[in-house]
Amino acid sequence: MHLLRLNFAVAVSGFRRYATYRVATAAGVFTNTVFGFILAYTFIALWHERPHLGGYDQSQALTFVWIGQAMLASVAVMGGGFQDEFSERIRNGDVAIDLYRPVDLQLWWLAADLGRAAFQLLGRGVVPLAVGALAFDLALPASPGSWLLFLLAVLLALVVSFALRYLVALCGFWLLDATGLNALSTLLSLFFSGMLLPLTVFPGAFGETARLLPWSATLQVPADVLLGAQPGGAAAGLAFQTGWALVLLAAGRALQTVATRKVVVQGG
Repeated sequence: MHLLRLNFAVAVSGFRRYATYRVATAAGVFTNTVFGFILAYTFIALWHERPHLGGYDQSQALTFVWIGQAMLASVAVMGGGFQDEFSERIRNGDVAIDLYRPVDLQLWWLAADLGRAAFQLLGRGVVPLAVGALAFDLALPASPGSWLLFLLAVLLALVVSFALRYLVALCGFWLLDATGLNALSTLLSLFFSGMLLPLTVFPGAFGETARLLPWSATLQVPADVLLGAQPGGAAAGLAFQTGWALVLLAAGRALQTVATRKVVVQGG
């Protein structure tokens, strides 16, 4: 119970911390909305030529765009969040202090990142989706049950996203400069999450492989759950996300154990 209260307090602290950046939040809302319009009109052109591209009609494709813009900051498709701070603490040696604290390192950062993500979802996600719904004919469901399943899929997406970025950040224990690895992580996330194009657009073995990778759990699956387009139904999508979340968190725990057996202070 104490551990639960502690992690909840950390999550609340993460939420409040990002809530103080009001100008940055407003700028993020504007950026997401503008980029949403750019993608929307690009998708309109694509689906005009191929009306059922990727198994979506135009309305579903446009909905996919605005779901992506609503979730972009919360699932940290372009990196950031706790990752930058944690990587810096590894680089300068402050992680040694973290390891002396009577808290679990992985759970601490997970709670902090969930607090950040909750604010980003509300602060930067709701407005772009609302603007998109006003400007375009979106295929948003009317059933509360569909929205509840979507929110559950979003929560699992946040956990998968954290687990992926945690693994990348832990590599800082062995790398003097993780800039290149962070850039590669961002590129993989942008492409294989479905942020640029739905993964169902890609044909053959490549498309099937892309949909099996963990990045698809961060955007493609939640979008398909909301659209009712998830193969096998929402339960299959949630099971897929849960599986990757467990595997990646376990991998992070194992890598953390190896990394912290002998902490090398790289920053001095």
